[in-house]
Amino acid sequence: MTDLTGQRVLVIGGGKNLGLAIAQKAAALGADVTIGVRSLREVAEGFQVLHLDITDEDSIAAAAAELGPVDHIVSTAAAHHNVPVAELDKTAALTAFDAKVVGPLLVAKHFDVTGSIVLFSGVAAWKPAPGYSIMGITNGAVAFAVSHLAKELAPVRVNAVSPGIIDSGSHDAMPEAQRDAFFEQVARGNLAGRVGRTEDIVEAVVWLWGASFVSGETIHVEGGARSA
Repeated sequence: MTDLTGQRVLVIGGGKNLGLAIAQKAAALGADVTIGVRSLREVAEGFQVLHLDITDEDSIAAAAAELGPVDHIVSTAAAHHNVPVAELDKTAALTAFDAKVVGPLLVAKHFDVTGSIVLFSGVAAWKPAPGYSIMGITNGAVAFAVSHLAKELAPVRVNAVSPGIIDSGSHDAMPEAQRDAFFEQVARGNLAGRVGRTEDIVEAVVWLWGASFVSGETIHVEGGARSA
């Protein structure tokens, strides 16, 4: 099992759902964990908290200066803009790119990382659907970003996890019957026959922390949805 004892881990967007689960797992593996969030009100108790707005370079630079060297960074940050192309708002679209692509590049610019960076892509990049162009394009860009960053930052390893639909808490605002129907539809639309679980994604991130011979890769954790 991956041992993070004595290592420092920064989880950007770690205040809730998948990010929080990743932070909790890193702590359980012995890491000194810091959670980076836009709002300090978002964070569960028990973690060191750092103000970090992934869409603001000054915020990223200040956070890097405050925290100092880190062994691993995970960024789950996103800013969704899921609308038809005819309804795109330029500012919202650019914010989505900032959160998924430009922001992580600036994190790589400012932070002193000694081990690895894990970014988050998503199955929407490989399964085009009306209304999800921005999500798909930004997620696809993440796959290219890790390839280029891995080359430039070596020997720091840079990889991405690309989840499918995960029951991580992010869908809890939906009415229960609607959510259940949605999850049933998701299960029928992948090869695993179920919706993803939080632990599926956490296990992939843990594996990447310890996978010293893996860099520049996007790990697909979506139950075979791309092939369904």
